[in-house]
Amino acid sequence: MPLPPSLKIDASRSRVALSPADPVFVQDPYAAYRAIREAAPLFFWEEYGCWCAASHQLVFDLFRDKRFGREILHVATRQELGWLEPQAHLAPFDAVDAHSMLEREPPVHTLLRTLVNRAFVSRQIERLRPRIAALAHELIDRFEPEGRVDLIEAFATPIPVILIAELLGVPAGMAPQLLDWSHRMVAMYQFNRTRSIEDQAVAAAQEFCAFLRGYVEERRAAPRDDLISHLIAAEAQGDRLSEDELISTCILLLNAGHEATVHAIGNGVKAILQAGLDASAVRTGGEGLVEEMLRFDPPLHMFKRYALEDVTLGPASLRKGEQVGLLLGAANHDPARFAEPERFLPSRERPPHVSFGGGIHFCVGAPLARLELEVAVPILFERLPELRLEGVPFYGDTYHFHGLKALEVRWERRRPRPLSNR
Repeated sequence: MPLPPSLKIDASRSRVALSPADPVFVQDPYAAYRAIREAAPLFFWEEYGCWCAASHQLVFDLFRDKRFGREILHVATRQELGWLEPQAHLAPFDAVDAHSMLEREPPVHTLLRTLVNRAFVSRQIERLRPRIAALAHELIDRFEPEGRVDLIEAFATPIPVILIAELLGVPAGMAPQLLDWSHRMVAMYQFNRTRSIEDQAVAAAQEFCAFLRGYVEERRAAPRDDLISHLIAAEAQGDRLSEDELISTCILLLNAGHEATVHAIGNGVKAILQAGLDASAVRTGGEGLVEEMLRFDPPLHMFKRYALEDVTLGPASLRKGEQVGLLLGAANHDPARFAEPERFLPSRERPPHVSFGGGIHFCVGAPLARLELEVAVPILFERLPELRLEGVPFYGDTYHFHGLKALEVRWERRRPRPLSNR
């Protein structure tokens, strides 16, 4: 793929101009990442107004550097940072973020993570393997006779949404509504969001919170074997999740888990098909296949962190409160860490990719996401061994997310055997 027309690199000043909405970059960000990384592995991205790390070593280290964090107002005031007051119309959305463990630092993050781990990890994610397999077969049964389908809509999306709905303890029939709330809220993190996107996200946050408050009330009165009940009961050193923290946690698990896993499946299946792997290679790929899917074309490409103090980092002099962008997609294609990074090689030795983040904010849902990929994708290729791409898949203009708008595929429909042969 050619370099994006909007890309301009000033290596002497470690500055880059590149529109995240450049159509060429949207469809193939890796060519731009390669050019940037070779010229300036730590660079100032003009459009974002912050320094960004493009090498694997820098991203890996920054995830673990305690001078950086997801939260800043626990160590500085808005006045000290020169920030404007929060926008009033965003208050309902900001209230959800304020109680999310993804946006907190120790000691609050430590407590939230401990409580969630006890409720989430202790449910033994491995027990979901039969349910994931059954769901994958059920979805394929619906579209197998058609001979063609959009896998994003018919396969990649329903699996994580239905699973998280069932984990939370809400009816699977709520999945479309959960999906709608998730899409509208997650759109807030896209580049160049508009007032319309903000208003939609605020409305979704209010509706989602109202729905969950009703469910929390029901579960307090009559606990069940579901995630909401386990989160209500979770304790650590006498502490419990407040209702606001519990609701924000449920929203985080849906929004982060759904958006990432849908596109991990879609991007991964596309990579498998373009690499020419057959059904046997997919079926026997195991952990190596899953990790290569996550490395090769990850669904999240940027994760930001605040400088918690004044920091000098190579050419960058960051003041307290300034942000640095960690480019996960660029790090995962760094030839200094991965041999032939542009090739999809499930058999490669597995140095750690950074698709799930790192440090204290390493994705709490990583075991579930890995299991969904490990179970569902081989079943897809086992059931449809002649699966092939129909046309050219296109990615959505949603940076810093990176996912396909659709994944049209086709296969040879199997003709029913004559009754005499059955």
